[in-house]
Amino acid sequence: VQLQAFGGGLVQAGGSLRLSCAASGRTFSIYKMGWFRQAPGKEREFVAGISRSGGNKDYRDSVKGRFTISRDDARNTVYLQMNSLKPEDTAVYYCAADSGSLDTLSRRPSEYDFWGRGTLVTVSS
Repeated sequence: VQLQAFGGGLVQAGGSLRLSCAASGRTFSIYKMGWFRQAPGKEREFVAGISRSGGNKDYRDSVKGRFTISRDDARNTVYLQMNSLKPEDTAVYYCAADSGSLDTLSRRPSEYDFWGRGTLVTVSS
C-alpha cells in the first residue's frame, strides 16, 4: 500500500489542523493505521492509532483530549484532527500502516510495514 500524508502547515498555538493520509494499492481496510511524528533532533514517536474497524483507538498521553484519529475506508483515508495545538506539537507527521494479524494497536514504529512521506506541522507561540 502507498501512503501520502498531507494537511500540515503553520498555525498559531491554540489553533487546529486536520491531517489526512490517503492510501492506494491493497485494500485499505485490512490495515491498522497509525500517526507518528518526529521533531528535529528527536526520535520518531507514536501519536495515535486506530484499529481496522475504527472501534479501538490509542493516543499518547500528551495529545489525549486534543487529537482525534478516524478513518474512512470508503475513501481509503485516515485522519488526524488536531485541536488546541501547542508549540511542542511541532514536527513532521507521518502516517503508517500495520498489516499485523493481532487486534492490538502498537506504538512501536518497527511494527508498521508501510510509511508515507511526512507532512510538516509548525505551531508558533
